[in-house]
Amino acid sequence: MNEVYRQATLDDAEQVLGVIRRAYRSIGELKIEFAAVHADLEMVRTNIAEHASYVLEIDGTIVATISLRSLPEVTDLPFLYNFAVDPAYANHGVGSKLLSYAEEAVVRGILLSPAVVLATSAKHPWLLPMYERKGYVRFYERELGRDDKLVFLRKNLLPEVRATTG
Repeated sequence: MNEVYRQATLDDAEQVLGVIRRAYRSIGELKIEFAAVHADLEMVRTNIAEHASYVLEIDGTIVATISLRSLPEVTDLPFLYNFAVDPAYANHGVGSKLLSYAEEAVVRGILLSPAVVLATSAKHPWLLPMYERKGYVRFYERELGRDDKLVFLRKNLLPEVRATTG
């Protein structure tokens, strides 16, 4: 099994869209209002062109994706979003591997940031506890749709450094 972690290119847009659509199908069924639930090719292309988007390929097939951008209205730390794992690869550690790559190689290694932020739905049945098990801590919430909250979580990547969120 050959694993490759790399930044996505515009040539990857269709494969990335497929991963996002398959991964976010269950999120849509939960009536969670993430933009990625309604992803289309133009949205994916724009994201790849304007922000840093990363993929994990296994044997030449993109099986997971995650993006990185700034979100100054919430934090001065790098913000991870559009995290998606093809359901065919769920529960095989693929998501954990790509998330660790984004945290360690990109956020800490390239951006030299002491911490990172991501967000998820308060009503998702397992994402919040999963991120908390991975060392993320809640620090901010805002409305997400009519009956949900978007919960922002921060993870310190350099335990000896206390990162600020604002």
